[in-house]
Amino acid sequence: MVDTGTPALNRSREARASTQSGYLMLFIWLLLLGLALWAGISNGNAEVMVAWKWIVVVASAIVGTLILCGFYLINPNEAAAIQLFGAYKGTDREEGLRWVLPWLTRKKIAVRANNVISEKIKVNDLRGNPIEMAAQVVWRVTDTAQALFDVDDYKEFVMAQIEAAVRAIGSRYPYDDIEHQEITLRGNHDEVGVELRKALIERLDVAGITVDECGLTHLAYAQEIAGAMLRRQQAEAVIAARKKLVEGAVTMVEMALQHLSEKNVVELDDERKAAMVSNLMVVLCGERETQPVVNTGSLY
Repeated sequence: MVDTGTPALNRSREARASTQSGYLMLFIWLLLLGLALWAGISNGNAEVMVAWKWIVVVASAIVGTLILCGFYLINPNEAAAIQLFGAYKGTDREEGLRWVLPWLTRKKIAVRANNVISEKIKVNDLRGNPIEMAAQVVWRVTDTAQALFDVDDYKEFVMAQIEAAVRAIGSRYPYDDIEHQEITLRGNHDEVGVELRKALIERLDVAGITVDECGLTHLAYAQEIAGAMLRRQQAEAVIAARKKLVEGAVTMVEMALQHLSEKNVVELDDERKAAMVSNLMVVLCGERETQPVVNTGSLY
């Protein structure tokens, strides 16, 4: 085996903590409180004090104080990481009143879903055009040990990885494609969203975080090229419209000539057919209304 000199990453893994129900320990604490009150009151009212009753009072007070220091609450969609002098001892995910030995520390962490909308960032797409992008991500903690101990601040880590993933996805695809032959950021939201979620899951795995849903919330050309790109899109739209218009006009002229020939309405030589085609194309493709000219003379 060749030693590369790179230390392996020791990842934490969530384990179940050994904790108790707080309600049971609360019942025990109430019993100790009652025992201490009985011993103290009975010894105080007696003519001759009994030493062992004072011992019961002191012992109950000490044990009761230790029990009180071990209580903690866990809300729905919340967990508590248990530590002993800095060493991770497991995670408690049981809701309600809980109890653990008082010398064990508890660090709570929310495991509910979080919705984040990233800041708008400037990215160069596949063709080098500067664009602005922002994403909406729904994420949650799945491994509390990794989130707390494998990264410094898991919330800041999530925001940094979202920005990095958006930049990576933005530079991988073009903003738009005229010929509709490529996957683009503007025209393929579902595919881009799936790719972004996959990239985020891989990046956030080290922190024990998964992504439930994500997608782009803002996508536009940067201001410095927005005007030029708008004019280009308008020109492309005009060209596409003209193309459809010419295709339709050619079809209509062809139908007109075919019907005239089939019904023997008029016999036209090649020169007259060319003139008729020219006139019909002008009428059908022109942007202004045509002015008809009535021929009252001969056919020619």
